[in-house]
Amino acid sequence: MKHGSPYGTHRVLEPLGVLPQPAWKIDNTMDIYDNEILIDVSALNIDAASFTQIKQEANGDEAKVASIVRGIVAQRGKHHNPVTGSGGMLIGTVAQIGPALIDKIDLKVGDKIATLVSLSLTPLRIDEITRVHLHKDQVEITGQAILFETGLYAKLPTDIDEKMALAILDVAGAPAQTARLVKEGDTVVVIGGGGKSGTLCVYEARKRAGASGCVIGVSPFAKDCQRMTELGWADHALRVDATNALALLEAVTKVTDGKLADVVINCVNIPNTEMGSILATKQHGKIYFFSMATSFTAAALGAEGVGKDIEMIIGNGYASGHAEHALALLRESATLRALFERLYI
Repeated sequence: MKHGSPYGTHRVLEPLGVLPQPAWKIDNTMDIYDNEILIDVSALNIDAASFTQIKQEANGDEAKVASIVRGIVAQRGKHHNPVTGSGGMLIGTVAQIGPALIDKIDLKVGDKIATLVSLSLTPLRIDEITRVHLHKDQVEITGQAILFETGLYAKLPTDIDEKMALAILDVAGAPAQTARLVKEGDTVVVIGGGGKSGTLCVYEARKRAGASGCVIGVSPFAKDCQRMTELGWADHALRVDATNALALLEAVTKVTDGKLADVVINCVNIPNTEMGSILATKQHGKIYFFSMATSFTAAALGAEGVGKDIEMIIGNGYASGHAEHALALLRESATLRALFERLYI
């Protein structure tokens, strides 16, 4: 059995010399190297930006969505959307562990896990797509995947439904980073506050900002704003299209008496919300771009263009302990758990 790079570079087919994530194509044959883990995959959680683009391309047709997903994997050896550049994550069962890893990890064959690294770098083979969940960003499959030696994972909890855990773990970085950024008394704007990651961030922001803080959720959809209001964690639920930067600025200005936000969390799944995020942030404030639809060029040049000295943070989906943190939120809030059970089970 061959020994591979801990970073998976031995799987790169083109262009040579890069890591698996930026590579155009990787080797998805399922004969493992001695420092790889083979997974029998049961479901993919495709990231929101990618799944939204795929649904639009397929005009909401489940069979076409399945065909596009299979086509991406067949072409690239991984689920790496060529339009959005993003992937997602998966759940499955450990089928084989390379001998070089057996004594280094806390896994055994038969364990159910979620990968915490992107599908955009994960060797994947799809044998069949058995079901498409258009409103959950999930597809159920039969197939296999490879986890590299440096690949992150979480054992699936026994007290939380697998599909719900899959949904939560895919965005676990968002509430964990929100917990780091928000402090007592802050004014926080969560753009996309009615979505999956946005709801977790609104809840986390409420905890961290406290009674003296202000949490503002933003969504263009009436149902999202109604839900944010009913949940009670947001002080304001603004029905605004964040791609309209001036409209968002006006709305946030109004509810903050012109003070704007100390922290903006961007969780949307569509492009062109960078300027709205920037204008809603006060001087020397912070923006966390969790959205994979973000153009970081647009954000950097846009902030410069309007004279905003603000800290802009790239949405790294990983933060130390983020999986445990996100799952703990479900355990501590019966309301949050009931919501996600309704949406994902």
